Amino acid sequence: MTGYGRGEVDHGGAKFSVELNSVNRKQSDIVVNLPRDLTELEPRIRQTINETISRGRTNVLVCLLNGFNGTRKLALDTELARSYHEAMRALQKELSAPGEITIGTILQAPGVMRAPEEAIKAEEAWPPVEAALRAALVELVKMREREGKHLAKDLIHRLKAMRKTLKEIRALDRIQKAGLPIAIDDERLVKEVSFFADRSDISEELTRLDSHLAQFAHHLRKNEPVGRTLEFITQEIFREVNTLGSKANDAAISQRVVECKAELEKIREQIQNLE
Repeated sequence: MTGYGRGEVDHGGAKFSVELNSVNRKQSDIVVNLPRDLTELEPRIRQTINETISRGRTNVLVCLLNGFNGTRKLALDTELARSYHEAMRALQKELSAPGEITIGTILQAPGVMRAPEEAIKAEEAWPPVEAALRAALVELVKMREREGKHLAKDLIHRLKAMRKTLKEIRALDRIQKAGLPIAIDDERLVKEVSFFADRSDISEELTRLDSHLAQFAHHLRKNEPVGRTLEFITQEIFREVNTLGSKANDAAISQRVVECKAELEKIREQIQNLE
């Protein structure tokens, strides 16, 4: 199912934002983009999303800006700079090397100046990242729920169409069973007709189909993830419809079996998008 959500949290002079977008996919697939020094948060982000979403491809973008106004500020390690300066002066004295040790030289030393994301530890960043993530999830789920309700209406409409077709099949089956009587003194003919009647009896399939359709409608009304359950029920409906089609000995019934299969194909495509 498709959806979008965004969350933003200010914490300790830094602004954390999380953007989520999801598209249809039968299984769960999560792609996370994080600042370099926050990569260790990826398992927690995945776990948090999996607690809420079980299907679809979800893209996650985590951004960090230092300062509430969104400006980036470099972090300066003063103690490290002082150590570099002392070490340089000591080396200059030992080697009797001429030249001036400038502030520019010290600032170019590794680790003295750091990018803003490097100045924030992942463990300290997790609480605001989690808060922004959960806020984004709320928006994402709301959008997916709206789409889910729309799909549910479409599925209910298709279930009604299938029930109507099965009702017609049942009526045709009754007409077929009210055929002409046969002579019971012809034992071989009686056996063949009995065997044919057993093979062509579709009452059990029709009863099971009624049950499967009722289960489908019941699960569709639940306020929880039901996509995989509906897939299983749809497979069982297909099984019964195929059996019904192989037993049918009437062109009108066969035609309606084809109509049922057409509706089922559309249902199967739709439920792959359901949570």
